[in-house]
Amino acid sequence: MALTNKKQNKRSNALVLAEAVIVAYVAYMANFLVVNVVGAEMPSISKLAANISLITIFVLVSSLSVGLYEAKLRETFRGIIRRIFVSLAITYFAVEVLTSTFFLELRMHPYYLPTAAGLIILSLVLFRYFTNRLGLLGLGRTRLVVIGAGERASIIEKRMRRDVDRLGFELLGFIPIPGDNREDGIRNEKLIHVKVDENFRNFIIDNDIEEIVIACDQRRGTLPIEVLFDCRLRGVEITDLLDFMERETGQIVVNLMYPSWVVYSNGFQSQNYLRDALEYSLNCFLGLFVLFFTWPFMLLTAMIIYFDDGRRTGTSVFYKQERVGLNGKLFKIVKFRSMRPDAEKDGAKWASKNDDRVTRIGHFIRKYRIDELPQLWNVFKGEMAFIGPRPERPQFVEQLIREIPYYNQRHNVKPGLAGWAQLNYPYGASVEDSMEKLKFDLYYVKHQSLMLDILILIRTVEVVLFGKGR
Repeated sequence: MALTNKKQNKRSNALVLAEAVIVAYVAYMANFLVVNVVGAEMPSISKLAANISLITIFVLVSSLSVGLYEAKLRETFRGIIRRIFVSLAITYFAVEVLTSTFFLELRMHPYYLPTAAGLIILSLVLFRYFTNRLGLLGLGRTRLVVIGAGERASIIEKRMRRDVDRLGFELLGFIPIPGDNREDGIRNEKLIHVKVDENFRNFIIDNDIEEIVIACDQRRGTLPIEVLFDCRLRGVEITDLLDFMERETGQIVVNLMYPSWVVYSNGFQSQNYLRDALEYSLNCFLGLFVLFFTWPFMLLTAMIIYFDDGRRTGTSVFYKQERVGLNGKLFKIVKFRSMRPDAEKDGAKWASKNDDRVTRIGHFIRKYRIDELPQLWNVFKGEMAFIGPRPERPQFVEQLIREIPYYNQRHNVKPGLAGWAQLNYPYGASVEDSMEKLKFDLYYVKHQSLMLDILILIRTVEVVLFGKGR
């Protein structure tokens, strides 16, 4: 384990050094901005150097105190951002007190410290994002091995085939154990034939393994608990397959879920009380903001639909349809009509990719999500949110609840105009597709937060601007 600890220390030291350089440079640039933009007097070199040194030292010390340089830090990116904010808050307070109480000669322009703090937060957030995402400095890439090579373990092989899917970890291989369903198991990945017994610890040490993923088909009587317990005491992470897939893919593998995992997870109800309290106000504000910029397009769309076939058939340019909302409550969704008036003369049908019921203008407004804009009315009425699982028709919901486990949990939040599932699995036209989308919907329900909502909004704008909608 000494080699592993040495490697982890090198990573931490490289991170401290890199962030020290970033903080010092950004603190210098903050003075440059204050002098040239605000018109402040240029401080002496010694005064500027002292302030840069103070800021750099306090940022590093406070970052260390909040665990940002912990070698085994297992934190979400949102958690890292929170820690960076806390670190800079401590730094701001400490430098402000020192320069206004004990070292008055080091006092800078009033705009300098807030400018430096803001730019440092932005710089460190971006730096941490790219180092974790790309595995720079050896960060964010965990050496791991999977115990199990059967049907459950094969989900990693099937869902994470590309290199881009494995940026966050280095997979050494899969260890087959008794009870695995090898017929439906690993096909093309590396198999490691090693016994998970008392000597397994030596294999972990020799290969610098930092995490073990449990993905065996049969746990009872096959998992050596004492050996895994010993590995955990020595600092190796032990992760269940469901938690691993949730962390790395942003989805919950519904077909592999088991009751005890649900019981011990953090549940599917929001614990963000401030966000819940402000939800309607935030949605209304966003709705008014979007309406301010899109009403001309909405008016033009209504006119085109009317002259395309509305005037001839006497059919409304809008389409109202019953959908299932929060806690299973039904409501009428409003959209621009993109299908022929007789689209459902034979009853409710799943939409298909090249649906011949879609009108000429319908193809265009669907591609750029213009048909969804009238749902702003549902947002103002409190029936929908901006972000959430897309609402489904009650006829289909009844079928899906019967055929897909945990499907009803997606109704724990308000349906939305845009959702995590639409970004990651944009097309759904069958029960199988609904199963795939549910994996992302449940991830959103479980992890809903303001930061995740902002991420979805930003990526949805990309979808609209570049016509990636379906």
